[in-house]
Amino acid sequence: MKNPFTPSASFDFELFKKHVHLSQRMMDDIIDLEQEKIDAIIAKIDGDPENPELKLVERNLWSNIRHKTGEGRRTGIGITAEGDMLAAMGLRYGSDEATDFSVNIHKTLAVEAYRASTNMAKERGAFPIYDAEREKDNPFINRLREADPEMYADMAEHGRRNIALLTIAPTGTTSLMSQTTSGIEPVFMPFYKRRRKVNPNDKDVKVSFIDEVGDHWEEFVVFHHKFIDWMKENGYDYEEVKKMLDSDIDAIVAKSPYHKATANDVDWVAKVRMQGAIQKWVDHSISVTINLPADVKEELVSELYLTAWKEGCKGATVYRDGSRAGVLVSNKAEKKNEISPERPKVLECDVIRFKNNEERWIAFVGLKNGTPYEIFTGIQDDEMFPIPKSIVKGKILKNKDEAGNTRYDFQYTDKYGYKNTLGGLSHMFKPDFWNYAKLISGVLRYGMPINDVVELVASMRLDSESINTWKNGVERSLKRYIPDGTKAKGKCINCGSSSLVYQEGCLICTDCGTSKCG
Repeated sequence: MKNPFTPSASFDFELFKKHVHLSQRMMDDIIDLEQEKIDAIIAKIDGDPENPELKLVERNLWSNIRHKTGEGRRTGIGITAEGDMLAAMGLRYGSDEATDFSVNIHKTLAVEAYRASTNMAKERGAFPIYDAEREKDNPFINRLREADPEMYADMAEHGRRNIALLTIAPTGTTSLMSQTTSGIEPVFMPFYKRRRKVNPNDKDVKVSFIDEVGDHWEEFVVFHHKFIDWMKENGYDYEEVKKMLDSDIDAIVAKSPYHKATANDVDWVAKVRMQGAIQKWVDHSISVTINLPADVKEELVSELYLTAWKEGCKGATVYRDGSRAGVLVSNKAEKKNEISPERPKVLECDVIRFKNNEERWIAFVGLKNGTPYEIFTGIQDDEMFPIPKSIVKGKILKNKDEAGNTRYDFQYTDKYGYKNTLGGLSHMFKPDFWNYAKLISGVLRYGMPINDVVELVASMRLDSESINTWKNGVERSLKRYIPDGTKAKGKCINCGSSSLVYQEGCLICTDCGTSKCG
């Protein structure tokens, strides 16, 4: 590129052609290096002490690979950063003008790659099975002949070094390393958010997101590197822009060639047509993804695949936003789950006392909208839990100590109207109890039905007797919140019927009336 992101921007076709020739020569050299390694593998197999019959399948496999590698000398030269190239030229990705320019780029790449392979055939010899007659009706070869009759005539006379030469690979990691867009894709976003995992107990940590397994993440804004180049070229102070609100940055993006040219903004059908137009100048396949919003209709997906087929694409990939969790996220506001994993600072709490194997146990069940949201339970110690037996309600407060560590305090109001706080509730039970309690609380916070949670806890197979006792305590505590009449899995121990329901926290067989309380 000459003078990128300026009105005088231009594409250096002569330099591009030179690089295509160098790249094709390097790709052909790699074939020789591959053959050397295959020869070393075959020599290793031959030298192994095993019986030749045992080695036959493996040796035949590598011999066939060696034969096919030399027979066609197939390569896969391609490009990346096409989205940035179009933006640097002042062309909006997906527009007819941009697509026409891209097709010209790939036409040039195809002609020059085949010219380079023809020149190497004169120097090194053609691939062994080359036969111009067998290709005379090949649509791709005929397009090359029409584009450059002289090159085609030269190839028909001398052959070419490689049977097929071109592909557009999924250059995700390569584009990250080179700080560009990937393959022929548009920019994903000019600026976006990434996430890094953090320890919520660290001091001054900022938790922006909690995933489905309970890991904590911090979000931070990242700018696409070439968008930074555009900003600098057009008089914006990058350090100042970083401090702006998203809405203000959006206003700057709207003035750039990346506006309406991101993975989620482009005309999806136009993108598929662009892929099909480029495919005509690629003898292998093109890796490209169609990014769609979360609420896309099935009819559009169907249209995109049908268009890809009609346009001659060898394949197409559709990705619906949000269909897979990742570390790169949209700046757009996300819809919150009705049951949020982000814990409120204050929860209503039920205090449940019961006997477990003749031991006195106590459970603190945090409630959100009247539904169990978290649970702490273990052996009741009157010194650790000096709570009057009349107290059956209270609050669980989420606080941090002086070191920045999270703790959960229980607060209740006594008969005189005074508020009493029991500090560090989470640290007053055995550490093993607390670890399993965090696991079960995580399940509760994502809204699993209570009867399913109870059955999940019941199905846990734990080695420790004390943990199994704790498990029974959790079951007993949570069963109180299962609505009467809820069906349960399993069979009646008396009559074998599967007609089991919960009634006031007990399992009742509706056929024979047998009752079992947890």
